[in-house]
Amino acid sequence: MITVAALVILLPFVAAAAGLLGSRFPGGLRDGAADVAAGRRAAWIAIVPTAISTALAAWLAYAGWAGAGGGRGGPFPTGSAGPSGVTGTLGVIDTGSVPISVGLLVDGLAASVAVLVTVVALAVQIYSVGYLGDDRRYPSYSAFISLFTSAMLLVVYAADLLVLYVGWEIMGLCSYLLIGHWWEERANSRAAVKAFLVTRIGDVGFLFGVFVLGTAAGSFRIADVVAKVPEMSSGTVIAATMLLLAGVAGKSAQVPLHVWLPDAMAGPTPISALIHAATMVAAGIFIVARLYPVFLGSGPTLDVLAVLAALGMLGAALAALAQDDLKRVLAYSTISQLAYMAGALAAGSESAAIFHLVTHGAFKALLFLCAGAVIHAVGSNLMSAMGGLRKQLPVTFVTMTIGFAALMGLPPASGFFSKDEVLVAIEHALSAGPLTDAAALLLYGCALATVAVTGAYATRAWLRTFFGERGVIALPEPEPGTAHAADTREAPATMRWPIVVLAVPALLLGLVGIADVHWGTAVLSVVLALLGAGVVYAMWRGDPLGDPARVLGPFRVPCEQAFYVDAAYAALFVRPVLGLARLVTRADDRVVDGAVRGSGRATVGLSGLARLIQNGNAQLYVTGLLAGVLLIAVGAVIFG
Repeated sequence: MITVAALVILLPFVAAAAGLLGSRFPGGLRDGAADVAAGRRAAWIAIVPTAISTALAAWLAYAGWAGAGGGRGGPFPTGSAGPSGVTGTLGVIDTGSVPISVGLLVDGLAASVAVLVTVVALAVQIYSVGYLGDDRRYPSYSAFISLFTSAMLLVVYAADLLVLYVGWEIMGLCSYLLIGHWWEERANSRAAVKAFLVTRIGDVGFLFGVFVLGTAAGSFRIADVVAKVPEMSSGTVIAATMLLLAGVAGKSAQVPLHVWLPDAMAGPTPISALIHAATMVAAGIFIVARLYPVFLGSGPTLDVLAVLAALGMLGAALAALAQDDLKRVLAYSTISQLAYMAGALAAGSESAAIFHLVTHGAFKALLFLCAGAVIHAVGSNLMSAMGGLRKQLPVTFVTMTIGFAALMGLPPASGFFSKDEVLVAIEHALSAGPLTDAAALLLYGCALATVAVTGAYATRAWLRTFFGERGVIALPEPEPGTAHAADTREAPATMRWPIVVLAVPALLLGLVGIADVHWGTAVLSVVLALLGAGVVYAMWRGDPLGDPARVLGPFRVPCEQAFYVDAAYAALFVRPVLGLARLVTRADDRVVDGAVRGSGRATVGLSGLARLIQNGNAQLYVTGLLAGVLLIAVGAVIFG
């Protein structure tokens, strides 16, 4: 198993190296036919290894499921509920203190998430052939996706915290490179830098949390750390988990480090699908589940996680309800749904969180790829430029409807079953669980309210995209002899097939948990979702050309601006840091460089005086010599 897991990780890594170094081999030619040939080679180099990794990851998951007796421990067995797992050590690095064990771990948690990662990555690679096949930088783009996939798989299968951290940081680099793929536009490059810096802030805390745990346990191996938790002091566990929580908030875009994710929509839409469904944002939730016994030993950390999740799920849902950019609606939706997973973890149910993580990965990847097909047809991200597309884009309409149903939690879509598990876990925390009463009550109230708001913003996006009439867009005057033409038709086959395939798990994946449905909570959830959807539908029905977001009234602008968190960060951190940077620059220019330039000018001035004396006039030299003798003589007479 360990050898197969290593192959699952290495194949995308080799594909990344081959794509970067060999897609333009042997001549390295560019432009025209050379770009087309390089793109074709890069596509094969990226897709084939990812497909093999997907098959191997699926085999590992099946082997683990069979070894667990048919899937004991829930639909998606976690590390503590499923099989004990298989660990293999590839080598040990002696650091002089705590050794680093280079090893892999295959258990139910790793196997389930690895299948999600590889399936979504494969769908994104195939989809990108149609979406970005004519981009001259497609070879590097596909290679970075392969590296991104390999890094996430390393996080998933790692048996040592520092090995895991390597994959964790490579993902940060890949997100920077892919979000800024179209770096020629300043907004795109700024979004990439923002994502990189905000996640790095969290990663500093994460790294120190790893050091605290490794030092306290005497080992960085995850199994050793978990085993040593009962022997650690409560202060050590609380400090470590709080530091780890900073990294989780950064990677999984949770309050207060969530601000990078909406701006990351500047990248190509397939990258949004990859980040939101299977890599970056899933990594934070996965880490908490992987180290869940450690977090269970820290009640205050779980209370903090519950409060952050409560604020994040409802705040992000309200922000999604007010956005006009379809991709930003889905971005805020991701923040909200990840907060559901964080809430389940805080409430004491890692199995519910992982169940929702897997189903969310399926339907959110579907939604983003469908959004890409819509944008590809319309030429705009704005829903105000869409409308009435269900007839022109029938495949996209049906599949995106499935995705929205799963997002709202409507049966029989997968989100219905996984969200039920999450709500049941949060409800159970009210009476028995690791949370304090106040934190549990806040989390439960926000979770129910978010269900209604989710139904509202999903319905709004669905109606504004596929129903009503398309908005009138002012186009530039065409060249003489030409006419405006709208090319609103289905995307090419390479974009359609991944959408159709992802629609299957988005619709049916949740059925594996049908035996565990709590019908009382499920009915309440559906009623709330339909209530939110009904309010939006009534607003839209009254004015199909208007925006149903007007239901927010005076709160619409604050929700559209995501409650001014970005503006607050700009005032509290960005502008003061920029002011300090300008002060340092001015001091460097006027004081440090000024001193250097001043010493140069002084030297030049003194050399001018010396030059007046050393002018080559012999009479002047003799006159100076006689004057000096005379002064010496006078001085001898007077003072002698």
